[in-house]
Amino acid sequence: MKLGLTCPRFTWPGGDAAIAGKFAAVARGADDAGLNSLWVMDHHWQIPNFGAQEDPMPEAYAALSYAAALTSRVTLGTLVTGATYREPAMLVKQVTTLDALSGGRAVLGIGAGWYEQEARGLGYRFPPLAERFERLEETLQIAKQMWSDEDKPYRGRHHTLERTLNSPEARTADRGVSGRAGALIISCPAPRSRTCCAGWLRRSSARWYGATGISTPPRTRRRRHSSRPPRGGRRTASLTTREAG
Repeated sequence: MKLGLTCPRFTWPGGDAAIAGKFAAVARGADDAGLNSLWVMDHHWQIPNFGAQEDPMPEAYAALSYAAALTSRVTLGTLVTGATYREPAMLVKQVTTLDALSGGRAVLGIGAGWYEQEARGLGYRFPPLAERFERLEETLQIAKQMWSDEDKPYRGRHHTLERTLNSPEARTADRGVSGRAGALIISCPAPRSRTCCAGWLRRSSARWYGATGISTPPRTRRRRHSSRPPRGGRRTASLTTREAG
């Protein structure tokens, strides 16, 4: 069993001025304690059940880069990035840079996105559910191509790239992992995961790396122990893979 630590709140005594020091202590503590991983949410507003929207929420990849400079062994990732928050190539570049600078410790956590109020409030696109899953799948395809030797155009329904050049490369291969991509976590509603995510994994020749537990929208979290999905809600599953190159 491997244990990780998630830091979902950045509200400490001392207010915003205390965030840097307190989060540094969390990151160093996770590293020193021998934990396998350190996670932050990729949200720009605090989510329900953890606090008020106005509570502090640092940008995820900036926070992980800060943690990378303070640690030496713990894996770093998001639980999880919404596929519509960033253009796919920029997201892959951010994760690759984190992986390169941390010595191969980055994880890409990604899902279709669910926090509509946050997205609308900040002017991010928030298309219907079906399109969000299409964009998620295209983002996975782009990530796979950018983490390979295929520097060529990519053309999907929603995204077009003239080149998938990505330098520097991810460092995960230096740590004995087949392929260049870092670990990948896919979080999506269970029925769709079997068609979108699992289907993509089969087509990509990806290798299963293990289960990471459950990631659920706040409205379903309280009934997660139930054998049946909450009425009107969705259960979500997280899968971890490593690229096989």
